[in-house]
Formats: sequence, structure tokens, C-alpha cells
Amino acid sequence: MKTKLFIITPPFTQLNTPYPATAYIKGFLNTKNVESVQADLGIDVILELFSKKGLIDLFQVSSSKFQVLGFEISDNSKRIFALQDEYIKTIDAVIQFLQGKNPTLALQICQEDFLPEASRFAQLEELDWAFGTMGTQDKAKHLATLYLEDISDFIVECVDENFGFSRYAERLGRSANSFDELYEALQQKPTYIDSILISLLAAKIEGAKPTLFLISVPFPGNLYSAFRCAQWVKQNHPEIKISMGGGFPNTELRSLSDKRVFEFFDFITLDDGEVPIEELINAVTSSEVEKHYKRTFLLESGEVVYKNNSLKHDYKQAQVGTPDYSDLPLDKYISVIEIVNPMHRMWSDGRWNKLTMAHGCYWGKCTFCDISLDYIKVYEPVAANLLCDRMEEMMLQTGQNGFHFVDEAAPPALMRALALEILRRKLAVTWWTNIRFEKSFSKDLCLLLKASGCIAVSGGLEVASDRLLKLIDKGVTVEQVAKVTRNFTEAGIMVHAYLMYGYPTQTIQETIDSLEMVRQLFEAGILQSGFWHQFAMTAHSPVGLYPEKFGVIKATEIIGTFANNDIDYTDSTGINHDKFSFGLKKSLFNFMHGICFDYELQDWFDFKIPKTKIDPDFIFNALEEGNDFNTKPNAKVVWLGGKPSVEHFTKSKKGNSWEMMSFTFHDKKESFTIQTNKNEGEWLVEILSKISISNTKNYTFQEVKADFETQLEDFELFWYSKPVNTLREFGLLVL
Repeated sequence: MKTKLFIITPPFTQLNTPYPATAYIKGFLNTKNVESVQADLGIDVILELFSKKGLIDLFQVSSSKFQVLGFEISDNSKRIFALQDEYIKTIDAVIQFLQGKNPTLALQICQEDFLPEASRFAQLEELDWAFGTMGTQDKAKHLATLYLEDISDFIVECVDENFGFSRYAERLGRSANSFDELYEALQQKPTYIDSILISLLAAKIEGAKPTLFLISVPFPGNLYSAFRCAQWVKQNHPEIKISMGGGFPNTELRSLSDKRVFEFFDFITLDDGEVPIEELINAVTSSEVEKHYKRTFLLESGEVVYKNNSLKHDYKQAQVGTPDYSDLPLDKYISVIEIVNPMHRMWSDGRWNKLTMAHGCYWGKCTFCDISLDYIKVYEPVAANLLCDRMEEMMLQTGQNGFHFVDEAAPPALMRALALEILRRKLAVTWWTNIRFEKSFSKDLCLLLKASGCIAVSGGLEVASDRLLKLIDKGVTVEQVAKVTRNFTEAGIMVHAYLMYGYPTQTIQETIDSLEMVRQLFEAGILQSGFWHQFAMTAHSPVGLYPEKFGVIKATEIIGTFANNDIDYTDSTGINHDKFSFGLKKSLFNFMHGICFDYELQDWFDFKIPKTKIDPDFIFNALEEGNDFNTKPNAKVVWLGGKPSVEHFTKSKKGNSWEMMSFTFHDKKESFTIQTNKNEGEWLVEILSKISISNTKNYTFQEVKADFETQLEDFELFWYSKPVNTLREFGLLVL
């Protein structure tokens, strides 16, 4: 029996780029010659809803609410309803503009008399200063985003309260220890958004005619729609087997025991999906009595059982194939600019090919993280040349050369190897990733990463307090973070910091001191973006597994029959950390725009806080410490520049003359000249061609020194001389 798989991401994730799980799985299935079709029902539903026909239907459906006595409608929704013709007239043009197909519309939108405006536009006064730095296209994107958010507010109030652009009915999926509420919602008649989803799903199932239907559920905001899709297929195509996998079950459903879940799904698989799916294909198609499963929940004799009797090992990263984005409407995703945070903007604007440098995390110790689960615990890097092969393959397929490496934390040595390989292959790519602020990110490594196309990194500073960083087992200090972010910033790579407050045992003093550190980092210009997250205790992290070590008490030891990840707890300090949220976020918003550094920290809070104990020059002093001149003998020496033009001339002084050489180099931005004596110059020409980026052999600092000393003396004197220092500024790197 020939198998055909249909793989979907249910509504909603991002609007600007597909969530990569289905593309990863399709890429793997290609290596096994298994036929598959993938779909992103999130973007499909959005495009159906936000279209001329979609809005005509929407206003038609909502009109009944306006005729019901006693149904209270806000003035905002009344305004949008009254302006419905304007919305219907403009919607298709706006969506095309956000898809990048209609760029001239920006001029119309920026006139601010083209789009109908409701309450979201009230925030525009605050943003006038931001538009000073935005071009016409960006400003128009932001205004178009506000326009869509106005329509979204109308939908939530008048049509479907569960709607959200990047999530649907998220509340039902968040910490759903019991399946009751979600089950109850699924017994109600489908909502307006459900009906759009089901009509699209029905057409796709009809076209694909699959034997196995896989639903990837990355987040709580996809869960309800996943069940709705499964419910419809069960009712209308009972012959199709249905399985759920993805980030949500991997973290939340590991102790699943509620059998009602299997009225909708036949299987739920955990962790890496390749072998579990391969075994499901065998189980569904073979007639053997004993079936093999890999990390799979199913119903047997009316009870939920977990089966892991497969003899197959998980595939190595080199064997899983290249993510395949075919079937997805890559030219139809919409780029929005919701907020002026530069990193969040990268999340929501533009299309990124998603790849992974390494499975898992090479550090794997942070105490707030799910380090007991395979997606963190099992660390396996991919070779740089294979990564580059995959990048080239994906660029050909998608026509896009932007890459987001979705690593937990990309390893510095692999980032170095990848950058060298990108430069050797002369690829023009743009990329960004998540890192740890390791001291390995030297000035030269950051320059290399920038040269290869790296434009941004994000990393966890978490709590800017050395005591808490130690308790978190982060393996970094605030001082080290400052030096690394300086190196990235000076290389022209944007830095985003994940910040955390409310970590167990964190005192009010430490929260305020952490804010002061963040203020100084922004004031020094070495952080460009950040976001405060409140600590959440999860079941699979060291804090969740051993709460007593961290001074916290779980609210209950009872394990839910459905989801089990976020844990309620009480902290021994008894501090209500919620009250800091507004002040931390408001101050950060201002720091990100280079203002309000001179405000007292007290000004951000409407309750009394202690004075900071951090030296006002702590970060400044940390950055002042000079670098030592010791170069590791095994450091790699690389020349990124080109071949110079060389001239010989004679220099005379007090009756003596000696032969000199002059080198003129052409950098992308400027040309520069250096001079050396003839012997050193001849050696320099030779060594630059040896250590050029285009060569596959890497030379170490020790080898370069030994090469010099076969012909000349005083290597250190030459290495730290003016000509070499000039080359160091223009692409002579020691890595």
C-alpha cells in the first residue's frame, strides 16, 4: 500500500514566514522517497479572512450583533462597522503591499488619508520620533499593521473572541492540566474562524488524499485549531490516521493520560519526529500483528499507553535531509511591523529560511531551561560544509538568501567554521541566530561573522546579577557579557538580550540592580534590543525538578491528565514580582530608543524602590580593561582582503638607502596603503596568499610565526608594527 502524508501547521504562528517543522519533516521524508504534501493553514486562513470577499462576509456575520438589543458594542467597533466600505475597498491592496507585491502603495498609505483609522492609530503620536528613522516602506508597513490590528480588534469583539494574529484560542492551550475546558469548547458548534479553517482543510484533504495526517503543534496558540482539524477529519474521513507532534506535545503532554484526546488523534509522538513518523508509516501500512513505535502515545484496549519498542535509533543530523519548503505559498506571506523593537521586527518582517546549526544545546546547564528533555539534552552539531550545502539548496528552492538559525545556542566554533565556509564559497547571505555570551566571541570572530553575512544575535543575559547568574548556572558574568556585546556591536552586528525577573530567591534589590546594569549597557551603546520575561517554572527544568534547592515550593504535586509543564509555585522571598513588569518594560522601551538614561530608576515605578548598589560606571570600567597581547599559538590566522598592488622604491636617510615596498589594498569602502622593507614585504605577499580566505588550509598563528622565522627575525616586533596593525583593521583576523 502506497503511503501519502499530509503535514500541516494549524492556525496561527507567524504571518511573515512558515514555521519550519513541516518543512523539516518533508525534507526527511524526501530522503525515504515517501510522498508528502505540506500546508500552513495559518497563512491560508488569514488570507481568506483578510480579503475583499472575507471582509464582506465578516461584516455580514457581525451585522446581527448590531441588531441585538442589550448587546453592548464599543464605539471603536461601531466606527469600524460604519467604515466597512472603506475597509472592503482597501484590504486587497494592503495585503498585496504587505506581501511585497505592491510597493508603490506606500506613498498612498503614508499620506494618512488612504486607510480608515480606528483606535490602534491613537498610538501614532507616540511614534512620530520613530518614523524619523523609518523609510517610507517601513512607515507604510507599520500603518498597514495598525489597520489590520483594528480589524482584528473588531473580530475579537464582534465575531470570535479567540482570534489573534499569531495564536488562536491560546488561553485554552495554556497550562491546560485538565482536558475538560478544551473538550467542552470542541463540543460547541464551530466558530466563524473554524468554519473558514474547515472549508480550506476539506479542499486540501480532498486534493492530497493522504493515508496519514500529521499535525505539528508548536505552541499553545495552535492547540485548539489542531483538535478542530483532527475532529473534522475523524468525522468525515475516518480511514485517515491522525498524529500530533511538535513543540507543544514535546514539553506539555509527556504525562498524558486522558483517553478523550484519542477521540481526535490516533497517535501523539514526542521529541524528534523522524523515527516516530517512519515507524507510524510502517504501523499504518503493514499487516504485522506486532507494531513498533518510537516515543508514541496511543489508545490500546481503551487505555492510554506509551510505546517505545522501536529498535531504530534517532537519525544523525547529517541524515535528515534539507528542509523542503515546496507546497508552501512563499510569495504570499505578509511582513508586518508591529512594534519598534528591532529584534521583534526581524521576527515579523521578511521571509527567513530556517535551519539548525546544532541539535540541542552545547551548554545544557541553565536551571530555568528544559535541560532534561532531548531537544536541549541531546547535543549534535552539523558540519559547516553540509550546512552550506543545505543553504545553497534552500536558496535555489525558495529564491531567498536570508537564514534564521533556530538553535537553542549556536556554538562559537561552529559559527566560525560556517562563516569561513560561506566566505570561501563566496555566498551572499544574511543570517542571524541565538547565542550564549561566551568569551570566545572575540573582536576578530565578530568581524568574521559580520563579513559572512551575520546581522544580529540574541542571547540570554537573564538576570544581570552575578549571584543569580551563578545560581542559574549560566556560565557568564555581567562583565563578560558587556565585553562580548561590545565586540558584536563594534563589528556592526545587532545584539538582543533576553532579560528575566522574578527568578527564585531574587530580591527587590537585585531586580533594581539588574535594571541599572541594563541601563548602563544601553547607555554604552553595546545593546540595541532587549525584552523582559517573567520567570516561569517548568516541569522539566532543574528548578521544576528540584524546587527545594531553589527556595521554592510547588503549589501542588498532582500531575494533570492532559498538559503538564508550567508549574504554580510560591517563592520563599514572598515578593510579588508582577508589580515590576510595567516599570521594567517601560524603561527598556525608552532605553532602546536612546533616551531617558538620566532618569532616576525610581521614576519608572509608582511604588518605593531601594537605590541601586551598582557603581554608575560599572560597565564603562569593565569595557576599559585592555586586551592582553598574548595570542594563542593554535589560533587561526585568516586574511579576508584581496591581493594588493605592489610598488618597489628606495628610501634614503643620512646617506644610507634601503629598498622598500609599498602595498595598496582596496577594501569595499576605501583604499589604503602600507609600507614595509623589502624582505618583510616579500614575506608578507607570500603569507597573505597562503592565509587568504579562499584557501581551504587554515594556518595557525604558530605556523605563521615559524614561517616568518625561517627567513627573518623579531616576529613579535613585526606583528605588532604599524603595517600589520593597519591590516588587522582591514580583515587580517586571528581566530
